[in-house]
Amino acid sequence: MGRRDELGSYHSPWCLPTLSSAAGGRPCDAKDFGHGSLVCACSATYCDTLDPLVLPAPGSYVKYESSKAGKRLERSEGKFQHNAESPDFHLTLDTAQRYQKVKGFGGSITDAAAINIQSLSKDAQNHLLRSYFSEEGIEYNLVRVPMASTDFSIRLYTYADAEGDFELRHFNLTEEDTHMKASPAGRCLGFSPEHQRDFIAQDLGPALANSSHRHVQLIILDDQRVMLPYWAEVVLKDPVAASYISGIGIHWYLDFLAPIDLTLSITHHLFPDYFLLSTEASTGSFFWEPRVVLGGWDRGSKYSHSILSNLNNYVTGWTDWNLALDMEGGPNWSKNYVDSPVIVDSSKDVFYKQPMFYHLGHFSKFIPEGSQRVGLAVSKKCRRCDLEHSAFLRPDGAVVLVVLNRSPMDVSFGISDPHVGFIEAVAPSDSIQTFLWKQPA
Repeated sequence: MGRRDELGSYHSPWCLPTLSSAAGGRPCDAKDFGHGSLVCACSATYCDTLDPLVLPAPGSYVKYESSKAGKRLERSEGKFQHNAESPDFHLTLDTAQRYQKVKGFGGSITDAAAINIQSLSKDAQNHLLRSYFSEEGIEYNLVRVPMASTDFSIRLYTYADAEGDFELRHFNLTEEDTHMKASPAGRCLGFSPEHQRDFIAQDLGPALANSSHRHVQLIILDDQRVMLPYWAEVVLKDPVAASYISGIGIHWYLDFLAPIDLTLSITHHLFPDYFLLSTEASTGSFFWEPRVVLGGWDRGSKYSHSILSNLNNYVTGWTDWNLALDMEGGPNWSKNYVDSPVIVDSSKDVFYKQPMFYHLGHFSKFIPEGSQRVGLAVSKKCRRCDLEHSAFLRPDGAVVLVVLNRSPMDVSFGISDPHVGFIEAVAPSDSIQTFLWKQPA
């Protein structure tokens, strides 16, 4: 599903008007489609919202929780303890250990996403966009914009169809770009690592360096991590090509073929000056899977598992594929339908926020750009305590801890911050939690 594209900080191609809201976030309008968990329905007149993040007072913590049972980023507060007895299984924060800094989280404005968003009324569109990008939503800060068509277009098209036109005299935008107001650019597929290396060293790199776009950061690969570290070695061991490159992009579709420690960790240690960024993921992509599953909790858990695994192996951010698809999982000219965190039913002027949406929010809303992953020691391995977790220090000095429980049972655990105190916690079955607290200045 990979496409050559632009990926950068979010600048909306749509206008996001200021919407007034009552004090306090609006709750989920829950709908159950019989797939094990719920979706939150949004329309022109109503959509669930979150309060802007406010950090708790020193000595307290705030927790956001989502669960298969029905919670969606539900907020609660508690206080650190100082004389509590630590349970056998606990996590101890170690901010002296510092790892990669985070670039952020986001999704892709494919043609399909734009078509679906624009199929809604203006007020419903605004609710959808604010759900992704505003303080009352999950605060995406990265957007991926494909160059020309992808499989998630209604037709195949490029911007430069004339063979041998190396000076791009026939370069031209298309109806999709002018009608949907998406960011334009060109498209190049089918690279081998050697071809990519030479194209960057001899053509693209010098052209960018000598243009007004010299500050654009180039990402190589933008494909499956199973190709690492070989792809990076071919491209980055060429000093000329390497001088124009900033990072390495990866997709998630063949992760089951590529152990993360033998791909991402090795690549990071071989080339520590180049960031790793997960640039594409979607569920329902295999031919044996149903495409759209409204309320599929496991699909959200797959997202969180991937994000945590990537973050714990030096990846700097995670970008979803289509921002919104229709009830079929398209449109898609090749009928290669998939699922999305937001599903649009234009016939009813509604859209549904899937569990995937809220799983992503547990990261994107609370781990802003510039946050840094820090150490998190596990007291001991617990045979029945299958929790996944990662901790970060935000630019404002607050701590963020994300805990995922993919098991069908509740898990009791502790959180220890030597500078603040101790939290007795429970991760309910099939849940994800984000904890935040301040450290002493």
